[in-house]
Amino acid sequence: MERIIDLGKYIEIGINALEENFSFLWSAMDEGITWIVDSINSLLLGTPFIVFLIIVILLAYYAKTGNKMFKKEGIKEGIGLVLFIVIGLSLIYAMGYWEDAMHTTTLVLVSTFIALVLGIPLGILSAKNKTADVIIKPILDFMQTMPAFVYLIPAIFFFSVGNTPGIVATVIFSLPPAVRLTSLGIKNVPEDVVEAGRAYGATGKQILRKIELPLAMPTILTGVNQAILLALSMVVIASMVGAKGLGSIVYQGIQQNDVAKGFESGLGIVILAIILDRITQSFANRR
Repeated sequence: MERIIDLGKYIEIGINALEENFSFLWSAMDEGITWIVDSINSLLLGTPFIVFLIIVILLAYYAKTGNKMFKKEGIKEGIGLVLFIVIGLSLIYAMGYWEDAMHTTTLVLVSTFIALVLGIPLGILSAKNKTADVIIKPILDFMQTMPAFVYLIPAIFFFSVGNTPGIVATVIFSLPPAVRLTSLGIKNVPEDVVEAGRAYGATGKQILRKIELPLAMPTILTGVNQAILLALSMVVIASMVGAKGLGSIVYQGIQQNDVAKGFESGLGIVILAIILDRITQSFANRR
């Protein structure tokens, strides 16, 4: 069939123009992300396994029990999650994938942090400004429905191969739920509560900071949870452009038709996903 319009050609021209005119920006982003990733990797890998395990256990136990952490009912609530963390992380360590698991954790933490730094302000803007909401929603629809593999093409073009293009693609993939759920949480704050704040003379910034954001926090934390899980789901795809971690081991298993390697590394990703999911869900439920 004869093509009426060669849309891809114009997209390619635009990407080439961005690469040529803003090469300094892509280089600065690459250097900055690489430095952050290397620093966090050094910190995590320099921490002894038992120390890291204790820190994660304490964080998870506090998230699950809160003020009841030293009470009998708190111990009953938190013991299941603690046992899973001990068994899960010990299994990853025993299988010899601890270093790869830390690389994956770094990729998820950095990607999620960037997604939240961008997503929460955009969500607030979307909730407060109807014009911005009309513009942002179709962009989010595009980001969520576009196959994740497509994001890798411009990412490689701008940043070559390595952790940076993987993180950039992961941020794009995990950003929409942070924006949507932040906006939803603020929009669902009861109007009478906001009106009461205005009646007492609170400014718009005070209402946002002291009323809307605290009341919307459970929904926002759900967005954090979803961003983390989407970032974890991208680790295998990110490994295709050189991102390190358990995803690269899964990818090697696919290439080599190695069922054992693929299953073990995939199991490691599942364990990390469950731990991060339970911790963030517990914080959201406490709110």
